[in-house]
Amino acid sequence: MSRICQITGKKVMGGNNVSHSKRRTKREFCPNLRIKRFWFEEEKRFVTLKVSAAGIRTINKVGLKKALEKAVSEGYITVY
Repeated sequence: MSRICQITGKKVMGGNNVSHSKRRTKREFCPNLRIKRFWFEEEKRFVTLKVSAAGIRTINKVGLKKALEKAVSEGYITVY
């Protein structure tokens, strides 16, 4: 499975480890992803999503229905 948040679209970024001597080696910055079930009140069922910590806060703030609608419109998920 890909490491992409289904709500915010956050994904792996590339960068460098920088040592004390300023020597640079490649590394990845991974999002803080969790597989979490949310209760979808409108359809009376659970929805399982792979979301980042920021995505969980977004769902808590705006609600699951609006967050899912925005994710579908931006192309992060197709079916929920």
